[in-house]
Amino acid sequence: MSAPTAARPVDAERTGRRVEEVLDRLAASGDPAAAEAAEELVRSLMDFYGSGLARVLDLLSTAPGDPLAGLLGDELVASLLVLHDLHPEDRDTRITRALDSVREHALEVVDFDEESGALTLRDRESGGCGCGSGAGAGAREAAQAALACFAPEVRAVDVRTAPAGPTLLQIGTAPTGAR
Repeated sequence: MSAPTAARPVDAERTGRRVEEVLDRLAASGDPAAAEAAEELVRSLMDFYGSGLARVLDLLSTAPGDPLAGLLGDELVASLLVLHDLHPEDRDTRITRALDSVREHALEVVDFDEESGALTLRDRESGGCGCGSGAGAGAREAAQAALACFAPEVRAVDVRTAPAGPTLLQIGTAPTGAR
């Protein structure tokens, strides 16, 4: 028996889109039996791999040390765990992990709207008025790519620039000594 080879890198987002495109083509072919069989096949494979991933998590969670850290930080493994609703971290932790993977952009979470899936971020290193106009297209793209693997429930990303310099007065508060 030969030694296992390294897995070929896979883009989880692109693969998901490709599966959807194939299923859509089959549905449009006019053969409902073929489309139904393809969807059943995909469901069966998802069940199979999901069960395998659950078993991997179970085995790793009983191992000494912290063997999960490497798995949870891997984009492919994390995306599989999220896809199968097996990721042990909550959404906010996964968002933080995704943003940590694009540290060069110094992004921080401002707000997440659960209903729309919109995540508002602040770029801490950009200057500007803080209004978001023209803010961080590169930062937004990097965040979107990382979030696709770690937190796919984030469907839109808005990056705003942080105001330059120290904040002199917070809105809604009176300056010290004023009443």
